[in-house]
Amino acid sequence: MTTTPRVEAVSLSADHSFSKPQQAKIKLLKGLGIEGDAHLGVTVQHLSRIAQDPTQPNLRQVHLIHGELLDALKAEGFAVGPGTMGENITTRGVDLLGLPQGARLKLGEDAVVEITGLRNPCHQLDKYQKRLMGRLVFKDETGEIVRLAGIMGIVLEGGMVAPGDSIAVELPPQLHRKLERV
Repeated sequence: MTTTPRVEAVSLSADHSFSKPQQAKIKLLKGLGIEGDAHLGVTVQHLSRIAQDPTQPNLRQVHLIHGELLDALKAEGFAVGPGTMGENITTRGVDLLGLPQGARLKLGEDAVVEITGLRNPCHQLDKYQKRLMGRLVFKDETGEIVRLAGIMGIVLEGGMVAPGDSIAVELPPQLHRKLERV
C-alpha cells in the first residue's frame, strides 16, 4: 500500500535546542527559512558552521525527516518522534533520501522547498539517546558513509505548512545529482 505524500508534523524552536516542539502550523519565508526558528537566515545559522565561516549561504534553512525512519527507530527501541531529532518537517510517503539535489517539494498550497543535501548529524544525537548516531551514520559494505538523518533545503516560495498538507515532488530537469552532506 502506498501512502499519499503528506506532511505528518511541523516543528520549530527559537533557540538552538536539539529537539523542536511540534506546532499546529509553521510559516516558511522565501529565502530565509521558518519564521521563529533558530536556523532562520540568509547566511548559515548552525553554530558549528558559524564558527567556521559566518558568511556561508544558509543551505540548511529547513530540515526534513521521513516519518518512516522514525517508525523504524521506534521499532528498534529508540524514543523518537516528530521534532525530537531537530527536524522542522516530518513527512510521510516520500523517499526523501532518494531525492536528487535540486528536487523541489511543494508543501501545502504555496510553500516550495528546494533540496540542497543530506543532514550531517553530529554527536548531539548520542547525547539525546545512546547509539542513535551510529544508527543514523555508518559505513556500508563498500566503505561509503551512509547518512539517514534527513535532508536539508532552502525556501524558494513561502507559505503556511501544517500537518496533513499534501506534498508534491518536482524533480530537476538535469541529470540526477546524488545528495551530499551540507
